[in-house]
Amino acid sequence: MLRYFCLLSVLFLAGCAALPEDIHKTASYCCTNGNDSLLGRAWREAPQRQPGESAWLLLDKGVDAFVARAELARLAEKSIDTQYYMIHGDHVGTLFVYELWKAAQRGVRVRILLDDIDEGGRDLNIARFDAHPNIEVRIFNPFGRNVGRIWQYLTGFGRQTRRAHNKSFSVDGQATILGGRNIGDEYFSRDPDLEFQDLDVLGLGPVAREVSRSFDDYWNSPLSYPISALVDKDLSAQDLQVLEEALEKKHAQMLDSEYLTRLQNSPLAQEIVQGSLPWVWAPAKLVVDPPEKLLHKVGDAQYQMLKELRPYLAGARKELIILSPYFVPGKEGVAFLRRLTEKGVRVRILTNSLASTDVSIVHAGYVRYRKALLRAGVELYELNKLTMRDDRKTWQKGRLGHSKSSLHAKAFVVDRKNLFIGSLNLDQRSVSQNTEIGVVIDSPELAGVVASAFDEQIDAAAFRLELKQTDLGTEQLLWHGYVDGKPVTYRAEPMTSFWRRLGIGLLRWLPIESQI
Repeated sequence: MLRYFCLLSVLFLAGCAALPEDIHKTASYCCTNGNDSLLGRAWREAPQRQPGESAWLLLDKGVDAFVARAELARLAEKSIDTQYYMIHGDHVGTLFVYELWKAAQRGVRVRILLDDIDEGGRDLNIARFDAHPNIEVRIFNPFGRNVGRIWQYLTGFGRQTRRAHNKSFSVDGQATILGGRNIGDEYFSRDPDLEFQDLDVLGLGPVAREVSRSFDDYWNSPLSYPISALVDKDLSAQDLQVLEEALEKKHAQMLDSEYLTRLQNSPLAQEIVQGSLPWVWAPAKLVVDPPEKLLHKVGDAQYQMLKELRPYLAGARKELIILSPYFVPGKEGVAFLRRLTEKGVRVRILTNSLASTDVSIVHAGYVRYRKALLRAGVELYELNKLTMRDDRKTWQKGRLGHSKSSLHAKAFVVDRKNLFIGSLNLDQRSVSQNTEIGVVIDSPELAGVVASAFDEQIDAAAFRLELKQTDLGTEQLLWHGYVDGKPVTYRAEPMTSFWRRLGIGLLRWLPIESQI
């Protein structure tokens, strides 16, 4: 009886979660006069430009990815529209927010759309930021503020478990950055304990206008709430002054930051304006889930961007390379990949190992399909957590060492011709539950760069899995890789403890696949 009483109490508390009604929200849209901006002219006057094509630049290094965002913010003349799943209040997050603030001070309109997954306890500071006359912040699919969000998340299946995972940064409707990065130290090579290996792409031209239209859809969605509607406090000019002083103080303390040094010495802005940046010009297709996906039944295929990606995947003739940090293909996905290998397509997949993943429960879903994938002829690789791109050293509290490496890039390459980069993980949560965004670029040059990097680095960067028949007629998983430059073979999840492997073994039997 006590168990049922507790359950009813939890459901009651979740049911009491309430959002404000009759909120004041004015629809707004991307600027329409961005063609006359510096970025607009940079695209329009580029000699290599072809009708319908955008200019592209891959951003695979964390510091470069930050510098690109900051430079675009400094070039902004009309508007900055940015949508993220998370913006942390750490070193990189503070520098990012500071650039938005300075742009607003110049008269640029700044719109910030945040999912509410990581905003607990930060409403007042966000509202102070929103109080700037040129800045507006909205929260997508917010939790009720009158009940603890943990209870709401645990009991709010169908609403609070479904999030906007989109990531975009657009300026003047002319330039945009898409990819896997949230805003925080670990996504930009700053965190001393976790090095996310990620991938973004900077696009100039038509793709930016498409991203801006998608942003408007989310911004004006019924699920988007002004932060001011969620804060029960009237803010004054003094609140704005307090925030400005805090931002300036923090920024002054960061003047020796590697990020600001690189930003100060970066030629990126000048190269964009002068047209000397080594752009790759190519047509592309933006793929994005509509915001109303969260209002419809989970699994409704008409609201899933995967339906637009499937023809590219199914159209592979020779080769498919997939990078996905969280990979839970399901039985249907395994069958799909088997059909590709049966017609002669070489399928290679890189995902996280148990040691490198930052979400162990997703690994529990993935291991259910590992042997089936190998039987289907898929070449499966798991990231070696000791891999350090650029051999970067890190420091914290006087300690020198290496970060744990973890895959966070979401990309695929088809026949070294089409390249997808975006926020979509190939798991049930991304496909069915959350909203996502990405772009398929029709460029043998860019696709070739990513595929060649895979070819050159995969043996040293990851463990290759093998499914071997034992003398007893059973199947044994083996992990082949390198540690300290020497070849090694593991017969259990590399670099993990017995207890962690046991925990994953137990989790894999839980009926949670739709949530991971």
